[in-house]
Amino acid sequence: MIDTTLKRCSRCTTPETHETITFDAEGVCNICRGQEIKQEKIDWATRKVELDALVEQYRGKYDYDCIVPCSFGKDSTWTLYYLVKEYGLKPLVVRFDHGFYRPNINENAKKVQRKLGVDVHQFTPNWKVVQKLMLQSFLEKGDFCWHCHTGIFSYPMWVAIRYNIPLIFWGEPSAEYTNYYSYDQPEEVDEKRFNRFVNLGINADDMYVRLEGQVDKRDLMPFSYPPLKELRRLQYRSVCLGSYIPWDVQKQSKIIMDELGWQGDEVENVPPEYNYEKIECYMQGVRDYIKYIKRGYTRPTHLTSIDIRNGRMDRYHALEVINEYEGKRPPSLDLFLEFVGLTEAEFMEVALGHQVSPYHHDAASVTPGKKLADFDQWSRDGGLPRAEAEKQIARWKARTQQV
Repeated sequence: MIDTTLKRCSRCTTPETHETITFDAEGVCNICRGQEIKQEKIDWATRKVELDALVEQYRGKYDYDCIVPCSFGKDSTWTLYYLVKEYGLKPLVVRFDHGFYRPNINENAKKVQRKLGVDVHQFTPNWKVVQKLMLQSFLEKGDFCWHCHTGIFSYPMWVAIRYNIPLIFWGEPSAEYTNYYSYDQPEEVDEKRFNRFVNLGINADDMYVRLEGQVDKRDLMPFSYPPLKELRRLQYRSVCLGSYIPWDVQKQSKIIMDELGWQGDEVENVPPEYNYEKIECYMQGVRDYIKYIKRGYTRPTHLTSIDIRNGRMDRYHALEVINEYEGKRPPSLDLFLEFVGLTEAEFMEVALGHQVSPYHHDAASVTPGKKLADFDQWSRDGGLPRAEAEKQIARWKARTQQV
C-alpha cells in the first residue's frame, strides 16, 4: 500500500525519506537529475576509451588480470560477462557468501562459471559470528545486513593483497540509485566510499567494542577494510564498470539470460516482471520490509523509478504497482526472527526506533505477503539461542541508555 502522506518526486516515485534525496523547484529529485547527466552529458565513447586504457595497463602482468567480486546476481554477472567477452580477461571471481543464497542463484553461479570459464574464490564467514553481527547492526542501525555490506566490499580487497591483483572491477556506480556520488567522474570504490555509506558508520573495531568480547577480533578481519599502505603498495585501482559504460539492468539482464542461461526468480513482494532483481538472497524480503517500516517505501518504488527514468513506464502505472505490492509482511520474517533470537514485538520496536521523519508506520495496514515457490528449501539451521539474544539486547540497551 502506498503512503500518500509522503512527498514524492514529481517525475519518478521516490519519496522524501530516501537517503540523499533532495527536490528542486520543479519537484524533481536529484537522482532523476543525475540520470539526465548520465543520459545527456556524459561522453560514453570517451569513457570507453578510458576503460580500454585501464584494462591494458594491467592485462597479462599478474596471475589474474583483475578481481571481480560476484554474487552471481544480475549486476556482478553482467560485469563478469562483459569483461570476459569484451576484453578476454582472466579474472579471479571472489564470492562472499553472506549465508542466504537461494537455490537458483547457486545454479546460476555454476552455469556462469562453466560457460565463461573462470576461477572462483568463495569465502563463507563463521555463522555464529554472523548471527551476532546481524543482531547488533539491526539494534544499532535498523539494518541487519552490516556483515553483508562490509564483507562484500572489504573481503575482495584482502584477496587482492593476498594474491597481488591490483585491479578490481565492481558493477553499477552508486550514482545509479543515490546521490552520494555523481556521474560527473568515474567512481572509485575505496575506503572513503566504504566509510561514507557501506559500513553504516560502524567499522569492525567499533563492532568489536560493541559486542563486548562475544567474538574473537580475528573473526572480524573479513569485514574490515585493509590498511591503506598495503593497497598503495599494490598500486590498486578499484572501479565501477558502470562508470565507463552506460548501465541498464533490464537490458543487461536479458543478455545474461540469453547468453549464459542465467535464470530469474521471484522475490517477496516484488512484481514478477522484475524477476532479475535481488534474486540471490532469501532475506531480501525482510530487508525490504524493514525499509517500509522505517521509510514508508520499498523495492517496487525503486524499480518503477528506474523504469520511469529509462522511459519504460509512466508515473501513474508506477504508483499502481507500488500500491499493489508494498506494505506486506514477508513469510521470511519468521526465519529471520529465529536466526537472531528476537520476538516479533521486539523486531517491531527496534525497527520503529529507526523511523525516518516524517513517515509514521501504520502496522494495521500491513497484509501478509505470498510464500515463494522455493521457500521450503531455505535453510533454517542455526537459530540464535534466546538467552544469548537477550544478553546482547540487554547490553545494547544499557549502553544506549547511558549515552
